Amino acid sequence: MNTAKKFNLWMGIALLILCFFIIFVVYPLILILYKSVIDPESSKLTLDYFTKFFARKYYWSTLVNSFYVTICSTIIASVIGLPMAYVLRSVKIPGSKYLNILIVISYLSPPFIGAYAWIQLLGRNGFVTQIINSIFGVKLDGIYGFAGIVLVFALQSFPLIYMYVSGALKNLDNSLNEAAESLGLTAFQRVRQIILPLVMPSLLAGSLLVFMRVFSDFGTPMLIGEGFKTFPVLIYTQFMGEVSTDDHFAASLCVIVIVITLLLFFLQRYIAGHYSYSMTALKPMEAVEAKGSKKIFAYLFVYGVTFLAMLPQLTVIFTSFLEVSGGAVYTGNFSLQNYMNTLFAKDNNSITNTYLFGICAIFIVVFMGIFISYLTVRKRSYVTEVLDTVTMFPYIIPGSVLGISFLYAFNKQPLILSGTALIIIISLAIRRMPYTIRSSTAIITQISPSIEEAAISLGATEFKSFWKVTVPMMLPGVLAGAIMSWITLISELSSSIILYTSKTSTLTVAIYTEVIRSNFGNAAAYSTVLTLTSIISLLIFFKLTHNKDISV
Repeated sequence: MNTAKKFNLWMGIALLILCFFIIFVVYPLILILYKSVIDPESSKLTLDYFTKFFARKYYWSTLVNSFYVTICSTIIASVIGLPMAYVLRSVKIPGSKYLNILIVISYLSPPFIGAYAWIQLLGRNGFVTQIINSIFGVKLDGIYGFAGIVLVFALQSFPLIYMYVSGALKNLDNSLNEAAESLGLTAFQRVRQIILPLVMPSLLAGSLLVFMRVFSDFGTPMLIGEGFKTFPVLIYTQFMGEVSTDDHFAASLCVIVIVITLLLFFLQRYIAGHYSYSMTALKPMEAVEAKGSKKIFAYLFVYGVTFLAMLPQLTVIFTSFLEVSGGAVYTGNFSLQNYMNTLFAKDNNSITNTYLFGICAIFIVVFMGIFISYLTVRKRSYVTEVLDTVTMFPYIIPGSVLGISFLYAFNKQPLILSGTALIIIISLAIRRMPYTIRSSTAIITQISPSIEEAAISLGATEFKSFWKVTVPMMLPGVLAGAIMSWITLISELSSSIILYTSKTSTLTVAIYTEVIRSNFGNAAAYSTVLTLTSIISLLIFFKLTHNKDISV
C-alpha cells in the first residue's frame, strides 16, 4: 500500500508538471500548426500559406539569407573560438582567468546590444567611421547589411565554441601530444592530426548550437540589416508589422523555422551521441611559457580577440556617460543625463520589471528544475521520458515563435494572459529552464541513491528523504544553473518584444525601442545596467561553483 502511495505521489507530480508544459508549450505549438494549414474563411485544410512562401522570391530569399548569414557566422566563430581555446589552454597568458570571464560576459550579452554598439562605432556617423572618413577623405557607408550582421554574430558567438572546445581540451591526455612530438611531428602537425580530431565532436556540437542561435535571432538583422532581410525578421514583420499582418501566413513561417531548428537539434544530439570520444586526462594539458614570435603572436591574438569581443560592452558603458543632444548627437561632454532620463524617469518600470519578472521566473525554474531532474533520473517511466523531451522544446524553439504561439493560445477564453506580466514570466521560465535542468541532472547523477535509502531506513518517508537530504545536496548545482538561467533570461528579447505592453516592458525591450527611436544615450544607460547585472551574476556563479572558468 505504501509503495502504491509513493508511486502515485511521484507520478502525480510528474503528471502535474507535464500538464503545465502541455498547456504552455505543446498546446501553443499545436495551435500554430493548426493555423498554418487552415483557411480562416472556409475552415478547410490548405497548404496555400506554404505555397505562398515558396512561390515568391521576396519570401524564400529571406530563408536563403538566414542560411547564408548563419553559415558564414558559424565558420568565422569556429575559426576564432578554436584557436582561442587552444592558446589559452596551452600557453601561459597573463590574466587568463580574467580573460576567460570577459569572453563569457561577451557571450552572455544580447547580440542586439552588440549590433547597437557597432552602429555607434562603425555606423554612418560612428566614432571610427568619422575618424576614417576624415583621415582618408572617404565616405564609408557603415556596417549595415550582410557584413555587419556576420561581424556581430561571429564576435558574439565564438565564446560558445571556445567554451565547448576548452571543455574538451581540459579532458585531453597530453601524453598523446608528447608521443606525437617524440615521433617528429611539428606543433602545427600535432594540432591538425592529434588535437583537432579529438576535439572535433565538441567543435561540431558547439557549431550547431551557434548555428541554431544565430539562425533564430532577429534583433541584430532588424537593427543593422536594412535591405538585407532574414527569416526571423520576416516572421516578426508578418506578425507585428505596422502596414499589414497575416496571422496564418506568420504561423506557416513559424512551422518552417520549427522544422529547421528541430532538425538541427537532432543533428546536434546525433553528433554528440555517436561521434564523441571518452577521454580521461591522466596527464592534463598544462599551459607553458611561450618564447619569441610564438609568444608575441599568442598575446596579440588572445588580447586582440578579447578586446574586440568586449568592445561593444565598453562602448555602451562609455557612451552612457556622454551628454546627448536630441537623443542621438553626442556633445562630447560627460554627464549623468542618460541615467537621469532612464533610472529616475517617471512611469519607467523597465528596470524593476526586469528584476521582478526575472526573480519570479527563477523561482519557477528552480522549483520545477529540481523535480524534473529528480524524476527523469530517479523515477524513470514513460511519463518522465515524455516530460524530459517536452522540457527541451523551449530550448529548441526560437523565442519569437514561442511569443507568437503564446499570443495565439492565450489571447482568448478560457485562459486570457496576453498583456499581463504572468505571460512574460512563464515564457521566460520555460525558455531558460533547460539550463537549470541540465545542471541539476548532472549533480543528481553524482548523488548515490544509497544516501536516500539510508534516510528511509531510519524512518523518513521517501518524499521527506528527497526534500531533506537530496535537495540540499543538489542545491550547489541547482543554484549554478539558476544563475546561468537568470543571466540569459534577463537578456531575452525575442519573446518579450512580442508579448510586452507599455506596463510590462523589460530592459531588453527598452534598449531595443530606444535604439529604434535613435535615443542612443538612453539605450547606452539601459545596456550598462544590463551588462553590470550580468557581470555581477557571473561573478556570483564563479564564487558558488569555485570554478575559474566555464566550459561545456
